[in-house]
Amino acid sequence: MRIDVLSLFPNMFAPMRESIIGKTVERGLVDFNVTDFRDYTENKHHKVDDEIYGGGQGMLLMPQPLFDAMDAVEKEAGNRGRVILMDPAGKTFNQPMAEELAKEEHLTIIAGHYEGYDERIRSLVDDEISLGDFVLTGGELGAMVVVDATVRLLDEALGDDRSAVDESFSTGLLEYPQYTRPADFRGLKVPDVLLSGHHANIATWKQKEALRRTYQRRPDLLKNYEFTADERKLLKEVEQEERENNL
Repeated sequence: MRIDVLSLFPNMFAPMRESIIGKTVERGLVDFNVTDFRDYTENKHHKVDDEIYGGGQGMLLMPQPLFDAMDAVEKEAGNRGRVILMDPAGKTFNQPMAEELAKEEHLTIIAGHYEGYDERIRSLVDDEISLGDFVLTGGELGAMVVVDATVRLLDEALGDDRSAVDESFSTGLLEYPQYTRPADFRGLKVPDVLLSGHHANIATWKQKEALRRTYQRRPDLLKNYEFTADERKLLKEVEQEERENNL
């Protein structure tokens, strides 16, 4: 996969060379590039923004630097790929969106700044993405989140193909509790079933606790979840146990 980011602050992406993302770059799974679109300005002061026609607060990013930076990406890569605009008004990013983006061969992400974008910049864009109902000072942090969530889903990125599949949201449920050694730490013990070696019982426990955690923390996820018959039975047990615990 090739990922291009267009940003005014390329140094902000230095952490992307670390951890799992950095390893995917080292192993050649990802070709990650950050372009400073200020380099493509045509004015002597390298200005990328200007006042808003018709009046308004703040400054807008001008189309010329971004259009020319996009042309440079297309010339080098052979195409623009799927172009994403980080914008507070975009669709809220989630796990299914990350899974969809992980199937692409080339992503180009525009990380803007200042008040916003000249509307003509949107003609370059395939998707507009937001992290949520809040406003950041720029799109760099959002772009990093999108890249991180997407790249870790690539084959071989995590080292264990099951890791990404079993995570919270990938299955539609939150992930069940997990433990490691020691089995007893300051009186806090690992559930006996996980030490039993009984694989069927362990699998049932994991499924039930995933349902319990989702029921407790994100019950909204259960509204559209497609239950198996066994899961419906386990959820009823969870609901009964939770009612009894709250008495």
